[in-house]
Amino acid sequence: MIATALSIAGSDPSGGAGIQADLKAFSARGVYGMTALTALTAQNTQGVSGVHLVPPSFVADQIKAIFDDIRVDAIKIGMIANADIGKAVAIALTSHKDVPIVLDPVMIAKGGHPLLEPDAMEMVRTHLLPLAHMLTPNLPEAAALLGEQEATTRDDMLTQGQALLALGPKAILMKGGHLDSEESPDLLVTQEGVSWFEAVRVDTVNTHGTGCTLSASLAAELAKGKDPMQAVAVAKAYLAGAVTAADDLNIGSYNKAKTGHGPTHHFYDLWTD
Repeated sequence: MIATALSIAGSDPSGGAGIQADLKAFSARGVYGMTALTALTAQNTQGVSGVHLVPPSFVADQIKAIFDDIRVDAIKIGMIANADIGKAVAIALTSHKDVPIVLDPVMIAKGGHPLLEPDAMEMVRTHLLPLAHMLTPNLPEAAALLGEQEATTRDDMLTQGQALLALGPKAILMKGGHLDSEESPDLLVTQEGVSWFEAVRVDTVNTHGTGCTLSASLAAELAKGKDPMQAVAVAKAYLAGAVTAADDLNIGSYNKAKTGHGPTHHFYDLWTD
């Protein structure tokens, strides 16, 4: 039986992040993907120029339509944009707590455009964090959720990861890409303990959608029945390959202007020609 995964997130018309990246990651990891859109964006490799929000009730309708008809083995939540949409998502998922949920607390686009309204932070803490089987914040997102300064060391990452775990998620994956180091370590924090996942930093500007891709591939692995440790190991290896091969895509005007961020290569090990 093919595993399934549902992405609840915003759309990226350039195909590098959001719903589009999630569907690509699901497909690359061998999982049937479904979506519920929370927002439409106007964006490309140069950045976000506009956001159009989907009414909260219609976001809920999309989620209900999926669960009324299709088995859902895992859920990834990305951009929720504002408090009302976040509450609608939380209510819609309350009766599906047995389904693993990966929550990627999307707050700022790669180019710096805000994707979460300031008053929605408390809603994320109180309504979405307790539902999450795995929370995947980068260091600025983790600091914002805790109301603290951004972590700058591994010790800081551990302290903030444990603080986030106390807010309700079953597991925290602290993404260390913002550390000022040659490595890009991630830290998995659970009630059972902590595990570091080491990675060499890839020298490329083609990192648009890396957070979306990682959280979607984590959801895919959980959908297939892997435990959190196994899911992180597989998803990290997949993302590393997608980023390493990203320059092969040659997508977007950043190649000429040397500005912006191109997408990762979701199908690097499938497109062989």
